[in-house]
Amino acid sequence: MDKGEEDDDEEAWLQLRPVEPLPSQCCGSGCSPCVFDLYQRDLASWEAARASKDRSLLSGEETQSCPSKLSPETFLAFCISATDRLTKDTYLVRFALPGNSRLGLRPGQHLILRYTQCYQTGLMSQYVESWKAGDTAFWRGPFGGFFYKPNQYGELLMLAAGTGLAPMVPILQSITDNAEDETFITLVGCFKTFEGIYLKTFLREQARFWNVRTFFVLSQENSLEQLPWSYRDKTHFGRLGQDLIEELVGSCRRKPFALVCGSAEFTKDVAGYLLSAGLAEDSYFLF
Repeated sequence: MDKGEEDDDEEAWLQLRPVEPLPSQCCGSGCSPCVFDLYQRDLASWEAARASKDRSLLSGEETQSCPSKLSPETFLAFCISATDRLTKDTYLVRFALPGNSRLGLRPGQHLILRYTQCYQTGLMSQYVESWKAGDTAFWRGPFGGFFYKPNQYGELLMLAAGTGLAPMVPILQSITDNAEDETFITLVGCFKTFEGIYLKTFLREQARFWNVRTFFVLSQENSLEQLPWSYRDKTHFGRLGQDLIEELVGSCRRKPFALVCGSAEFTKDVAGYLLSAGLAEDSYFLF
């Protein structure tokens, strides 16, 4: 290769070099991965590819690809089409997708939300509460290390606290929507009160499927008589502890794989309970 060809090749590699994000592209909320984390990852891939002169090493991972315009690196605007308040602290927000495009999220994946204004209390929830139809929100993704495949597990034991129910919903629905998927599901939702349970209608409809069971754990209730009849035989009071975890694991119809989502304290505690109940570390996933 002569000098001119070397210069052209070097110029081509420089054009492929990842562009460092601007400080304004970071939301500053400590999310992981940050746009700068992704930049460092792509820069390392570029440097390895350049050293070996192999451009195929620059191709993105298949798990990050999706048929929509979503990008893990860049926040994209989505218009809010409707908002519904489900409970005093839970909202259902619907976003419009352009044309006939698809969001491209796999069951178990999630997006990261950006907001630049900081409230005095620093709570993102106040921002979400202010949303109304016609507003715009900025998201990037998809992210997530759990990718569900039909019939991958004999039974999924879903243990969710509060908004931790959210990632369970698309996984559950993907199973019941697929007549070929015969995975058993035991879903346990942990809430403070009966009124705090959201998506009641959806969960009730899902529990009608032959392979789905739902249970609830209420930490601030103590009277079955105050609950509707249909909830009395599947509701426990108090907190999700070791004894109940062992009972749930023992009642599973097939060897369970557990999915856990909630607060950091909830997730840590439940992971310990699962280990004590006999599940190995590769038999559960913590969102």
